Amino acid sequence: MPPLLPALTALMTLTLSASVAADVQRIEPPHWWVGMQQPQLQLLVQGPGIAARQPSLQAPGVRLKSVQRLGSPNYLVLDLELTPQAKPGWLELRFDGAGQPWTQRYELRQRAPGSAQRQGFGPQDAIYLVVPDRFAQGQASKTLPAHLVEATGTRQDPGARHGGDLAGLRAHLGYIAGMGFTQLWPTPLVENNGERYSYHGYAASDFYAIDPRFGRHADYLALSAEARALGVGLIQDIVLNHIGASHRWMQDLPSPDWVNQWPSYTETSHAHMSLLDPYAAPSDRERFASGWFTQQMPDLNQRHPVVANYLTQMSIWWVEEAGLSGIRTDTYAYSDRDFLARWTARLMAEYPRLNIVGEEWSPHPAVVAYWQRGKTNHDGYRSSLPALMDFPLQGALLAALTETDSHSGGFAKLYEALSHDFLYAAPEQLVLFAGNHDTPRFFSLLKEDPAAAQMALAFMASTRRIPQFFYGDEVLFTSPAQRDDGQVRAPMPGGWAGDVVNAFSGQGLSPAQREMQAFVRRLFNWRKTEPLVHSGQLMQYTPRDGVYVLFRYQPAQKRRLMLVLNKNEGETRLALARFPEMTTGLARVRGALGGAAPQLQDGVLTLPARGAYVLMLDE
Repeated sequence: MPPLLPALTALMTLTLSASVAADVQRIEPPHWWVGMQQPQLQLLVQGPGIAARQPSLQAPGVRLKSVQRLGSPNYLVLDLELTPQAKPGWLELRFDGAGQPWTQRYELRQRAPGSAQRQGFGPQDAIYLVVPDRFAQGQASKTLPAHLVEATGTRQDPGARHGGDLAGLRAHLGYIAGMGFTQLWPTPLVENNGERYSYHGYAASDFYAIDPRFGRHADYLALSAEARALGVGLIQDIVLNHIGASHRWMQDLPSPDWVNQWPSYTETSHAHMSLLDPYAAPSDRERFASGWFTQQMPDLNQRHPVVANYLTQMSIWWVEEAGLSGIRTDTYAYSDRDFLARWTARLMAEYPRLNIVGEEWSPHPAVVAYWQRGKTNHDGYRSSLPALMDFPLQGALLAALTETDSHSGGFAKLYEALSHDFLYAAPEQLVLFAGNHDTPRFFSLLKEDPAAAQMALAFMASTRRIPQFFYGDEVLFTSPAQRDDGQVRAPMPGGWAGDVVNAFSGQGLSPAQREMQAFVRRLFNWRKTEPLVHSGQLMQYTPRDGVYVLFRYQPAQKRRLMLVLNKNEGETRLALARFPEMTTGLARVRGALGGAAPQLQDGVLTLPARGAYVLMLDE
């Protein structure tokens, strides 16, 4: 294959044109749509010496408003306006200069019906997180473009590519839906062309190309459509803060300030508090926001208006192209915060019901709350971000189940963490998890205690949050207690031909694994149809004697959901009179997940053993 063709394969797949002109190497976005809320469209055009040429176009309803030339001679920025008269079809862009003019076709498409009003994920949903390289392999042999520098390695190497792909993920969508999950979040699938550790996807070398090791662009669109047919929405993981060092921009920056430049390599301080600290030194804030995440992840300068617009249009493009129900944004607070305010506002204006969840990895509720839409902040900062990952409550949940109870430890930490919901504009939009791809496996952190694991999951499913579950936890994956990404992101058993153990079929699972998988299936299938956990109000009671209790309810209804987490090893008697606001007049108790409920006699619940009890109380 000639050397140029591999780099263009993904671009051709995206139908930039029927026959790509050799002089125009790339246009991004690869295509666009008429009828968007924002009529402006900015094209980043790349080609050798193209900045010396004069672009023009003639198309009904489309106007070339302005042309920007950047620092590199190999880029042009075209600012178009798509008026209401613009129609789907092909435009012809012309670039005049020395010698023959260059011409390039560009496609405008019709939006899918109802696209703008798509329903994003929310409290009615439960998210299943997968690392695609480690989940399942559906196509063992692939012909890969020559420019990819890391091939599939051995599954015995935790840092290598293991070969999981979109075909494998598609083959097991029925399993994910059958477990009760209604949203799928894969870690990034766009091309990552690093020499090592490229499987994780967080160092993009092409924002618009699905990594060929996962499959084709068409496979990704098929994943979205097939998941949607099963009642499962697709959430795309998008990185705004940085790119991979192998991105083509790093060989030819469109402008010198395209990435944040320092006299020598300068890493971010990771000092999240510096952005909110009223006493912070400006240099500390700059170091956090503009320092590079790692030496292999150059930090994008979102204060450059073209960079900011590129990232915004790229995000919108994927929502429209793949029919997404949401976006998960990695390393959210590390990006320029003024850019983030504009980025979230633009996406929510285009898709008012979309959901976007940001990763702000902080144990402090005040820091997480700062970024949520509707929050009145001390410095006047206003965000349009609907959701955030709830790291503070996650930490409190694990502490509650591993620490001895006291006035400030154990269940008291969970109670107090949840009581901080007064800081959030919309606590029900926070995404709660017991573990994810960046943390040790929660079963290991809970000292491999199945009862504690069930308590954690029952709380996730019952409290006022959007639960996120990490693949493999249903079959009790373990890992070192300290962060070890390769071990945490272990291959799903049954995802590869020849696996003796198969989590999808149940073959070879231990009794404990089968029991946990069945519990997860019952829990999240129940949650899928229970309106009290989707929109009910919440009341919690102070923990006592090793027991924590919360209720979900609607004021106009007598029916109540009661969650009891019991850490006591022996039989525990729980008097319902202790919860008068929630139990007066309610005399019947049944297990929400099926099976026998704790015995109720003379107003006293008898809990037979340590564990989680999800109960429905009726008149």
